Amino acid sequence: MKLTRRNFLSASATAVAVSAFNIVPSKVLGQNAPSNRINMAMVGVGGMGSGNMRAFLGLDDVHVKVVCDVNTAKMEKAKKSVDNKYKNTDCEMIKDYREACSRTDIDAIMIGTPDHWHAYVGTFAARHGKDIYGEKPFTHDLLEGRALVNAIKQHGRVWQTGSWQRSRGEMQRAVELVRNGRIGKITRVEVGLPSGGRGRRKYELSEAIPEGLDWNMWLGPAPYREFMGVYDWDWRWVLDWGGGQMMDWIGHHADIAQWGLGKDTSGPSSFTGYCPFDPDYIFDSPKSYRYTGTYADGVEIVVADSNQVKSGTKWYGENGEWVWVDRGRYDASTPQIRDSQIQAGEIRFHSPGHQREFIDCVKTRDTTLTPAEVAHRSASIGHLGQIAMLTGRKIQWNPDKEQIIGDDAAAAMLGRTPRGPWTLT
Repeated sequence: MKLTRRNFLSASATAVAVSAFNIVPSKVLGQNAPSNRINMAMVGVGGMGSGNMRAFLGLDDVHVKVVCDVNTAKMEKAKKSVDNKYKNTDCEMIKDYREACSRTDIDAIMIGTPDHWHAYVGTFAARHGKDIYGEKPFTHDLLEGRALVNAIKQHGRVWQTGSWQRSRGEMQRAVELVRNGRIGKITRVEVGLPSGGRGRRKYELSEAIPEGLDWNMWLGPAPYREFMGVYDWDWRWVLDWGGGQMMDWIGHHADIAQWGLGKDTSGPSSFTGYCPFDPDYIFDSPKSYRYTGTYADGVEIVVADSNQVKSGTKWYGENGEWVWVDRGRYDASTPQIRDSQIQAGEIRFHSPGHQREFIDCVKTRDTTLTPAEVAHRSASIGHLGQIAMLTGRKIQWNPDKEQIIGDDAAAAMLGRTPRGPWTLT
């Protein structure tokens, strides 16, 4: 029988009862013997997917067995990278994620698809017993997010979101300062995200579908569109598939904001905001945006492009002190706060690395730094802010029941009916 982590562990309990000679010490097989390795499939291997794949290839106790993409060229490039790493040609290419996720020799998957596929790949993988490393934002809309969280919980799966800033030292340091009360009670937090995106252009239908790209499968549950030459990195500027820079980054700096507030599993109770939208162009996501969420305790979170709010996350205390963090740097209103030592018994954070921590949790069944519920709540700030901006109205939100109050038209924007035959059930 082919030796995998799953059947090795399953057989080991029986082996103990039958014969002590069936127990093989790790010192004989080695620390990263086949029984200790996590077999993974990479689903979506362009952009961030390829970056995540490289990170997992760097872990000795991970074996990348399958690469999966609807674009043959990307899949072949990924296979070449895997084969070069392992010095063989064993890596398999599979175009349909359902086939990859159904395999009994796969323990975990990585989801690096466009946003509109996250929930569908994730729920299917959870139902088939796979642990999941999934890219942010958690899902394309809020109702998809709740469905995915429920699937992860129902099937007892480990989930790590690609909100890797939580594994960074400067982010952990800033959150430690805030959570340990260095600036007192928080009254406001500002989140500055990138502005812009690719330049807008009118619809162009002249480009042919590239050879090896399954366009219908690429669209999947999203509304059907004729191919317009937009499918690679640029998909994120189209609201049917992504959410522009705002949703691309909401799972980073807004995620850190909620972490610092200690509100990982909740969210604001109202949203207001406005930005210009232009549905007559391919790239219909906002370039400039600003909205405010207000929590039940009165704390405000302001999310805006970095032309309006400084990039990163900045918490303000009740007496005017502040802590700010961005990638690679952090600061505070005084040197005393900035350089404050975290004492024994105070909140502290540590991560061995984002992908490393995921694999460790797959083995121990512990909770990751960015589990499904947390990722969903961070993304929900963006989903609800987007609805407030699209409608131009104040959105009243019940974060416990996850319902928009008193606005049926806005509530209808929490999710959409997928294009058949795709389903989350």
